[in-house]
Amino acid sequence: MNLSVQTAPATDGETRVDLATTPLRELNGALHKLAADTNQTLWTIANPAGRHAIAAGLDAPITVEIDGPVGYYCAGMNKKARVIVHGNAGVGVAENMMSGLIHVKGDASQAAGATAHGGLLIIDGNASARCGISMKGIDIVVKGSIGHMSAFMAQAGTLTVLGDAGEALGDSLYEAKLFVRGSVASLGADCIEKEMREEHKALLASKLEAAGLLGEVDIAEFRRYGSARTLYHFHVDNVSSY
Repeated sequence: MNLSVQTAPATDGETRVDLATTPLRELNGALHKLAADTNQTLWTIANPAGRHAIAAGLDAPITVEIDGPVGYYCAGMNKKARVIVHGNAGVGVAENMMSGLIHVKGDASQAAGATAHGGLLIIDGNASARCGISMKGIDIVVKGSIGHMSAFMAQAGTLTVLGDAGEALGDSLYEAKLFVRGSVASLGADCIEKEMREEHKALLASKLEAAGLLGEVDIAEFRRYGSARTLYHFHVDNVSSY
């Protein structure tokens, strides 16, 4: 594929792409063709300008650094790759991620980490509504606050929030574990505050360590939220909650 790129010396494996001159479709196509043993292990992308689906569908152990804001579904369906966004991210960053690391060094819009099965998503700023909606195993760490209906129908994984949480946190929650340091506007259906036992403190510590935050915040300041497990099976007395 003929990309308008500048390639750094082969010793450092870096490939530079300017989206002001290279079509996004060509960039993503080249990333999708990378073999697991590629020596093009570092990609730097200039002028993203809020384009949608940048670095979506990656399946190689590479690092992609994006210098600026991205649009919808950046790094969606990610496997194995590290994607660092030096700016804000639009709707659905890390949507359906399977593994790897995605680090947004700004704010994220709605549905960050939606339906994601694995990997780690770090958001340095705030995340908007429905952060972690229907998450299925991902670990999400938000250094700021999150919007309403976050972790709606969250099935597995962890959501750690250093700031505050909006209304209806964990609505219709399954088995995901939620840790919030700040205030919670309200809890959704079937979500309750739970005891923070030693195993939960250890779990939280491991997520903070993965995000480079261990020792910077006091684990004792966090509260844990989880499912009351009253909606697992249909019961007529709970019909208004479904």
